[in-house]
Amino acid sequence: MKEEFWRGRDWVRDNLSHAQTGFVSVFETTIRDLGGLLSAYDFSHDKVFLDKALELGSRLIKAFDGSDTGIPFGQVSLKDGISKNIPWAGGNALVAEFGTTQVENRYLSKMSGQPEFAQKHEHVFEILHEISPANGLFPIYVKNSFKGAPFEVQKLKNGGIRPAFTNNKVTFGAMGDSLYEYMLKIWLQGGKKEPMYREMYDKAIQGMHDSLLQKSTPSGLTYIADSNNGQLDHKMDHLVCFMGGSLALGAYTDPLGLDSERAQRDLKTGRALTYTCYQMYARMNTGISPEFVQFKDGQDFVIGRGAPHYLLRPEAFESFFILYHLTGDPVYREWGWECFQSIEKYCKTHIAYGELSNVMDTNGKPRNKMESFFWAETLKYLYLLQDPDTVIDLLHKHVFNTEAHPLRIFPVIDQEGGASTS
Repeated sequence: MKEEFWRGRDWVRDNLSHAQTGFVSVFETTIRDLGGLLSAYDFSHDKVFLDKALELGSRLIKAFDGSDTGIPFGQVSLKDGISKNIPWAGGNALVAEFGTTQVENRYLSKMSGQPEFAQKHEHVFEILHEISPANGLFPIYVKNSFKGAPFEVQKLKNGGIRPAFTNNKVTFGAMGDSLYEYMLKIWLQGGKKEPMYREMYDKAIQGMHDSLLQKSTPSGLTYIADSNNGQLDHKMDHLVCFMGGSLALGAYTDPLGLDSERAQRDLKTGRALTYTCYQMYARMNTGISPEFVQFKDGQDFVIGRGAPHYLLRPEAFESFFILYHLTGDPVYREWGWECFQSIEKYCKTHIAYGELSNVMDTNGKPRNKMESFFWAETLKYLYLLQDPDTVIDLLHKHVFNTEAHPLRIFPVIDQEGGASTS
């Protein structure tokens, strides 16, 4: 598809503009648009993509303007730089959003020679490191602006205003998930030379094992529960299925070694969790997983209330790919092919693919909606899972952003060239 790629490059060069775009999600635009442009540049070395990424990144970084804590706002207007938090979040910032922009912006700084992108986004993690709860697990809502606050604010060690957690919900699902993913991936991106990120990851994974990891009855399926005000909610989002692959990647790169007790524990948990995610597909009439499941004694799990739909999500296939890539176990290919066939049967339309309203209804028709992550992640992971000749190397060369856009890690860039010297 090289001809199509270069046609796409020409469109980006001649037509892509953010000058008249209003409010966007900083998180979604970073992981989808900025990440896609940077990955296209990393593989093609065509400066068109880097130039467009730099222009977009320069607009997105204005989300930091006006924040008195160093934590960016969740939305920014690309045309005029006005920023604000997402209205439905009650004036709060979300940890999974401001904690999932670092891989992209560090790469942008390295390739452009403009350090501001990395500095601002890395500072977010420095703040998180300082305010981390004892178990390394972060509540999802954070107050990131105190202007006009009628009370005295707390301070960080450097004298800056300390962000405040405003709820006590902990989850590896929606609004919490990719923060923990990026703790590991930032460390890998930098060539394992920045221990703070790995320490945060290992602390969080220990906290997860200690307080959230559960097993179902009667089958003993492994799952990660949510915690609300210290009480477990025995549900698991499909989004949590990324953790199987992350745990495996963390185990294979553990500073203590793969044979260490910690790494073997994490690999075992990762494989067990991924099996649960496969069961979330296999036990449905369509062979496709719902948005989340609720675990019940004696029943393993049932479809979560109000969540029988499938949004073409990729997280299970992400873990299938990573685990196959690392272990070589063919079962992950078999599971992936089985799930792909179900998607082909129930989600494919005459022009594209659509979401399902009810994964138990074999007569249902796809919705007229398809998220961009279906192409960027779902199909990419399913393809890479079956590709015997992939150039992707998760242990020595590449790191995926959370939208499945691969980038070379910094030591490889330094060896092969390409980083800006300005």
